[in-house]
Amino acid sequence: MVSYFKDKVIIVTGASSGIGLASVKKFASLGANVVLAARSIDKLESIAANMKQEKVLCVKTDVSREEDCKNLIEQTVARFGKIDILVNNAGISMRAVFKDMELDVMRSLMDTNFWGTVYCTKYALPYLLESKGSVVGVISTAGYVGLPARTGYSASKFAVRGFLETLRIEHLYDGLHVMIFAPGFTSSNIRNVALTADGSPQGATPRKEERMMSAERVANILARGLFRRKTKMVLTPLGKATLFVSGRMPHVTDKVEYRMMANEPDSPLKKQ
Repeated sequence: MVSYFKDKVIIVTGASSGIGLASVKKFASLGANVVLAARSIDKLESIAANMKQEKVLCVKTDVSREEDCKNLIEQTVARFGKIDILVNNAGISMRAVFKDMELDVMRSLMDTNFWGTVYCTKYALPYLLESKGSVVGVISTAGYVGLPARTGYSASKFAVRGFLETLRIEHLYDGLHVMIFAPGFTSSNIRNVALTADGSPQGATPRKEERMMSAERVANILARGLFRRKTKMVLTPLGKATLFVSGRMPHVTDKVEYRMMANEPDSPLKKQ
């Protein structure tokens, strides 16, 4: 893969932690020019300093803001002259039942997860078409099946999947590679900062992070998927099993999902 990634220009949103950070390090180790995008420029610059590479660009980016996404693309092209890969990884989660949730929480999820992907892809697309490059949407199993107490999260990830599937078909014959990437539960801080019903962060993860797939392993699989130009990737045995069963016995999947989410500590769902 080293020869494939060497000197490619790769943008990763949500690059300050989790899958985004692990992906940046993986791509850099393969010789790519990496562009780190996140809201905290201090974190990005600290990461870049520790990487000790010249082929790194940090751009402060709130993907929910169209002008920030446009600036990200413009700065990337000004520095490197092209874009080969865009990894739309920035995202937020939530945990609340819809009847109790303030609508601003749903808007925040859609603005970051869905519109962030749309904005970045829109402005990067001319350059990706020129390079016959790749656009990736990091979604979740929740982008294939509804996840209880995560209505905003599931809705945003379903929307990303629909957007990218359509984009792939529109560009079926002009060399653009579109990949929908669903890692499943991955060890990261996304659950610590997940929004509650009133929009405040829940502050602690309700799941056992140490039992989940590591962000580094996810980044390795992401790199292999890009190298092979995969169109869809669903990781973890649980994610694959969920999709398999939901297509054949959706009523069973509904009950299993409800039970899993209801058994989380301080779950907003009632145990049955």
